Formats: sequence, structure tokens, C-alpha cells
Amino acid sequence: MKNDFTLADRASTIDLQAYLIRAKRLDPAGMVRIRAFGNVLACYVAPIFAGSLMEQGPTVLGLRTSELLEDAEVDIVAPITAVLDRLAALVANDENWKGKYHVVLPDPVRAAWSGIQPPRSGWELVGEVSEEVLTQIAKDGIAEVADSLPESVGGPIAARIRGEIWGRSMQGDSPVPTGAAFVAAGLGFLTENEVVPIYQTQGWIRLSPMNGHILSKVAQSL
Repeated sequence: MKNDFTLADRASTIDLQAYLIRAKRLDPAGMVRIRAFGNVLACYVAPIFAGSLMEQGPTVLGLRTSELLEDAEVDIVAPITAVLDRLAALVANDENWKGKYHVVLPDPVRAAWSGIQPPRSGWELVGEVSEEVLTQIAKDGIAEVADSLPESVGGPIAARIRGEIWGRSMQGDSPVPTGAAFVAAGLGFLTENEVVPIYQTQGWIRLSPMNGHILSKVAQSL
């Protein structure tokens, strides 16, 4: 596997940059898993994940794809900040690259969630949910987290509370966790008034709005 790729054009570069800026806002120390097999680049981020302090919580992945100028084979985890630095340099000085937006990634690192492999096939449409509902659930979840975490609470207790809120079903017996709505809104995947399809397979749930995908395990029962 190589650690470099060439994005299709300036628009693709700016689009990837915007996505990762949003991901960094949700997780300032976050990582991105970058995969390419052919001319499509897949970038996974995990704004919510079951790390050492949140063993019982959910892992919610965001996925956005980008078009490549030429085929590549890449599978690497890198700090979001490092990738953003490279994209910013390309966007700021693109007249020097003669139309080629070539990204050389840093040495790979490890992320607690990077070994998680959502299924690639077998997805079945099981429902849909409106953008308005997802946006409101995200806002309500943020408010609940804030109200449930006094300033004196930290570490494992705070992580457990967040995990309980983001891991539970967003609506009654819905298989979609509340955290999926939060990540969809936070990554800018939702378009006003759109209806978002819900897919399920092998204990996994996928929201697929127009601007990306949200993948997570099935929600905990209320």
C-alpha cells in the first residue's frame, strides 16, 4: 500500500478539506482512516467511539468519498490535523501544482476505532427519517449531555454518561442511535428538508443522506 493519492480537482480538494474541518471540530485530536482501491477515496472519521473511557458507548463513523484523478491503493490512519495541513497547502498554492492535487500522507498511526470494519454488502432499506427530525434529535442530545455533566464530573463518569445518551435509540424502538443524528448534523451531511434512508445489516445501521454516510451499531433499547 502507498501513502499518497491525487485528488481529481480543486473542487474535490476543497470538499475533502471542509469535511475534515468539521470532523476536527467534533474531535480536535481525531484521526481519519483513508482508503482507496481504484479511483474513489473513502475517508472515515469517528466523532464518537468506544475508547478506553467509554467501553460501553457507541462507535459512530462518518464516511465521505472523493474522486481521484488516477487509481490508487491506500489504507492508512492519520491525524486529521496533518491531512488538513497538506490540503490547506494545496488549496493556497494550487497554481504551483499544474492542476494536480497530490497528497502525500504522514507515517501511519493507530486509532482505537480503526480496526472496526462495517459490512460492505447485505444492506437492506428498513426505513427513513427526515432531516428535521435528525437535526432536532442532535440538538436535544447536545443539550442533554450539557445538562447531565456538571463541571465537577470528568473522566470515566462523563464518558459513561455520553455513551448512554449517544448510544440509545433516537426514537422509541428505532435501531438508529442518537449519536448517529449528532454525527450526521455535525459533519454537515444533512440537507434542509431531505428524507434520509436507513439501511441495516448484521447488527449495523447506516444513514445515507445526500452528502455522506453514517455507520454505527444498532442502538441500545430504551
